[in-house]
Amino acid sequence: MENSYLSSVIKQFEYYKLLGDKTIGQLTLEELKHEFVEGSNSVAIIVKHIVGNMLSRWTNFLTEDGEKEWRHRDSEFEDTFQNKEELLAYWNNGWECLFEAINPLSSSDLNRIIYIRNQGHTVTEAINRQLAHYAYHIGQLVFLGKLTKGKNWESLSIPKGQSTTYNKEKFSKEKGRRHFTDDL
Repeated sequence: MENSYLSSVIKQFEYYKLLGDKTIGQLTLEELKHEFVEGSNSVAIIVKHIVGNMLSRWTNFLTEDGEKEWRHRDSEFEDTFQNKEELLAYWNNGWECLFEAINPLSSSDLNRIIYIRNQGHTVTEAINRQLAHYAYHIGQLVFLGKLTKGKNWESLSIPKGQSTTYNKEKFSKEKGRRHFTDDL
């Protein structure tokens, strides 16, 4: 169970990164920076916050508190990206930090205690916490992308009206153990 947990959770993180990649890829810099309501978060700001969190939580994950002294969370809600390439480089840097921390973990690490703001978590609990946090924000990111693009949005899931076709294709395959992201 523990080995399948680590491989499964890595696939889940990869999936959420992919959703973010595909959303960001569909948007121009202006669309990435657009706030639908004054004071709301744009895609760019959500990216900045997710990455700020990633860098803090996953840097020296097993040995330091996940809320680093050098993190300035409030500044994550100020859009400072000058171009899309800068935003993408920042986005990828956060994910690289996460995967460098999580890929070497073994089942023997899962019950170790780490701290976030002095609150003890098992490694499993900390991973679950971050997975849920990123899924929450990436859902926002995707929704904002969909609102922005309207009818020009390229669906990242089963498009409306295509469930029967999608299921027919899935059920045409032999039963077998595989992850839902294997076909993406």
